[in-house]
Amino acid sequence: MMRLGLVIVVVVVASALLAPWLLPWDPSVQDLPNRLQGPSWQHWFGLDELGRDILARVLLGARVSLLVGTIVVGVSSVVGMIVGAVSGYYGGHIDQAIGRLMDVLMAFPGMLLAIALVAVLGPSLTNVVLALAIIGWVGYARLVRGQVLRAREFEYVVAARALGAGTVRLLARHVMPTALPPVLVQATLGMAGAMLSEAALSFLGLGVQPPTPSWGTMINGGRVHLLDAPHLTIFPGLLLAIVVLGFNFLGDGLRDSIDPKK
Repeated sequence: MMRLGLVIVVVVVASALLAPWLLPWDPSVQDLPNRLQGPSWQHWFGLDELGRDILARVLLGARVSLLVGTIVVGVSSVVGMIVGAVSGYYGGHIDQAIGRLMDVLMAFPGMLLAIALVAVLGPSLTNVVLALAIIGWVGYARLVRGQVLRAREFEYVVAARALGAGTVRLLARHVMPTALPPVLVQATLGMAGAMLSEAALSFLGLGVQPPTPSWGTMINGGRVHLLDAPHLTIFPGLLLAIVVLGFNFLGDGLRDSIDPKK
């Protein structure tokens, strides 16, 4: 499964990056006389309600989803690792304060909190990334905190502390490396979650705004044509499902490969 997930992710990423050179169609060009045309040899995924090529827009939409997922996972993992390391290493009142903050954020459903934040800040790609990062760091912080609580009692960590190693050195060279493998797994699975969340927010009109192509906006735009032109929703929805499945396969494979019980 891990190899299959890796193949899916590599193919989608390569296709999204090379889309302008691979496709002969401009995603913004309209062919109104042939609007809603189904898949054909000329347009493999058909045309949308404005006569634009769906394949070109799907691949450019993949860029948006991958960009959002990468930034959200990057920011969330860095913030979560720092907060989790501080919480687990120092403990005491610092750990309790951070723990209560995480409990408050986890008390709200993640998607509802993201919708509320984007609704307040305004619909845009930047605000989507900000909202998803605000709710995304908690999972990484809890994961890293548990790893740090376990690692700080290792003999080599205690020995380094006894020899006078500073806190930053202890965390960077002795404690945090033990947390990197599970964080990598969490980040891989988090890519799938971030891409789904971005598509959901765009579907609701709170994410990427037209004319920028996004899988969520494409699925939303095709709802009114489910009976007469189902290809408007089938292809972006199918690609979204395949990419999310690929990241999940990759994350599960990484988790199994680093599991010491395997």
